[in-house]
Amino acid sequence: MKWKTPALAALLLTLALPMAALAQTSAAAAGDSALRPLDAQTMWQLKRLSSPAVSPDGAHVVVAVTENDQEKDTASTRLWLFDARQGESRPLTAAGVSSSNPVWSPDSRQIAFESKRADDEVNQLYVISLDGGEARRLTDLPTGASGAKWFPDGRHLAFIGRVWPDLETWDEQGARQKEQRDSKVSARAWDRAPIRYWATWLDEREAHLYRIAAEGGDPVPLTPDSGVKLMGQGGAGSYDISPDGSLIALTVDSDSTGVQSNADIHLLPVAGGPVRNLTADNPANDTGPRFSPDGRWLSYSRQAIPGFYADRQQLVLHDRRTGQEQVLSADIDRSISQPLWLGDSRSLIVSVDDAGTRRLYRLEVPSGRFTAITGQTSYGSPSVSSDGRVLVALNESFLLPPTLVRVNPRNGQVMQLSSFNDEILGNIDFGSYESVTYQGANGQPIQMWVNYPPGFDRSRQYPLFLLIHGGPHSAIGDGFHWRWNAQVFSGWGQVTAWHNFHGSSGFGQEFTDSINPDWASLPYTDTIKAAQWFAGQPWIDESRMAAGGGSYGGYLSSLILGREHPFKTLIAHAAVYNLYTQYASDYGGSKRRHGEFWDDPDQFRAISPHYQAGNFDTPTLVIHGELDYRVPVNHGIELFNTLQNRGVRSRFLYYPDENHWILKHNNSLRWYQEVHDWLHEFIGAGAATAAQADAPVAAASDTPSAASAN
Repeated sequence: MKWKTPALAALLLTLALPMAALAQTSAAAAGDSALRPLDAQTMWQLKRLSSPAVSPDGAHVVVAVTENDQEKDTASTRLWLFDARQGESRPLTAAGVSSSNPVWSPDSRQIAFESKRADDEVNQLYVISLDGGEARRLTDLPTGASGAKWFPDGRHLAFIGRVWPDLETWDEQGARQKEQRDSKVSARAWDRAPIRYWATWLDEREAHLYRIAAEGGDPVPLTPDSGVKLMGQGGAGSYDISPDGSLIALTVDSDSTGVQSNADIHLLPVAGGPVRNLTADNPANDTGPRFSPDGRWLSYSRQAIPGFYADRQQLVLHDRRTGQEQVLSADIDRSISQPLWLGDSRSLIVSVDDAGTRRLYRLEVPSGRFTAITGQTSYGSPSVSSDGRVLVALNESFLLPPTLVRVNPRNGQVMQLSSFNDEILGNIDFGSYESVTYQGANGQPIQMWVNYPPGFDRSRQYPLFLLIHGGPHSAIGDGFHWRWNAQVFSGWGQVTAWHNFHGSSGFGQEFTDSINPDWASLPYTDTIKAAQWFAGQPWIDESRMAAGGGSYGGYLSSLILGREHPFKTLIAHAAVYNLYTQYASDYGGSKRRHGEFWDDPDQFRAISPHYQAGNFDTPTLVIHGELDYRVPVNHGIELFNTLQNRGVRSRFLYYPDENHWILKHNNSLRWYQEVHDWLHEFIGAGAATAAQADAPVAAASDTPSAASAN
């Protein structure tokens, strides 16, 4: 089948989720006084679900549930066990001790997971029986263990250990770790990039695979001395074990320069022997190997553009009998991820980033026939039983935090399993939301999510907060976003919108790659045209519009700051402000999709926001974390100091203990309060009558925008 980019006008969805609607109906029946808008404090009281795993026999589901404690400023994750048919549940691991990443044994009787308990300095592997009792610690390694998978015989597990490759014993590993921890010398040195990643400085340790008996004992090395190591930090998704247990497919970085990675799929005989590179002919990334249950097929994701993380991920099918390969998703202009083989080895369940929604599809082998399972709202983290009859996932939307559901793989019907957040959600007066399209750059349709405040009245006029997503290629989907929650913002009395501008994923590869190497022109135009679309709506007060975002969203906010725009204020979180100093980022040593400044200096001058600083005159809230290595803190300081030197009203919100995201409970509450107060100062709050809308807004009306400067 040929799947072209859909006409975005056809993407208007009926977005009311039955579960959320029922919760609100129940609360409404108790009286409107019981309802209140969602605020940040309440959002942090919600339990956060992750890593659902259905047992091979389909009878049970285990899911990780995280609770946050504001007083202690800590989070704790507990495993819960669900009956997959009735939805009954019980806690599987103890409260107050974090446990994560559960994985079932082949006989569905035991669950391995990661945990760091009272006497653990790092995460270790534990095993707990479905019949109950205390969890049993499986590993006791100085550098920790993660990414566990059971061997098909159920007698052994594989896991990942990050180790110094020059040391042979675990005692030596522990001694090296203690020596570095206790050393009075803080200096470190590197001979090749990368040197750090997100919020962590990298060391000489490598990610390697080991095997351990299910009853415990000494780990047996699998990749040490094989000539290969797992790519980067590793992870359970980076390798898979063949159904007969004789072979492991793993993701290895074949690049030797340290400048640009090239992930390849390698085949490792468990009993020993030469390792074979299966994808040496592709200079771009090949990742996520998965064996079919009958062992005939090996699927993996292939990209075609070296160094471009947002290139379309195509699902490749390798026939182990003949060695022939087929791109199973060649006619699908979307990225395919999280493939799950069904028991008959004739089809897979796959996850697709599709026009602002995460959907589940069935992909048949070897025909490539593609059939939708889910439609409205988003479904992530799918897991399926061995026979393919029990499919579970986390369902979410702008109105619903991730909720464990069972999905009928034949007709997409949904059964809610978890109810952790129902009581809180039943007391929330959510606004509504919809998907709209408008004409963006080059006359192309742009999809946009519009979140309306509770009690929205089209006869009144509201302020607008236009959010700009990061990436730049990470489209904003129909999901419950914890760090930039549109319903929290709308609860302050404003319309909140996310637009999927040029470069966003999920709208076809041409659309995604359209902003390379020029990061600025098309997204800037799309943003201005979004503002113009809102200005043309009778329920928007065009004199009270703000915009802001984080990461690339902060970059585009900084770019807008120096160009003509209609916004009374901007918010720039973790903003890429100076593309030259972005070389200090954790990927600064890698090759760039928009080129190098010494090859095309004019291009860099055109797209680096700091070159337009002479036009800055819009009040701006700048936010940055000290531990942000993706966009180093100097960007925020440079932007703030430039605004101050120009006499522009500005505020710098700094977090010494946060990285690219504000993740701690109390720090997040402060973040939301700062954003609330800043927006209230410049665009006010709540709806106004037409007469009130004509009156000037305090503070904002006295400050010219870059539109007048240009």
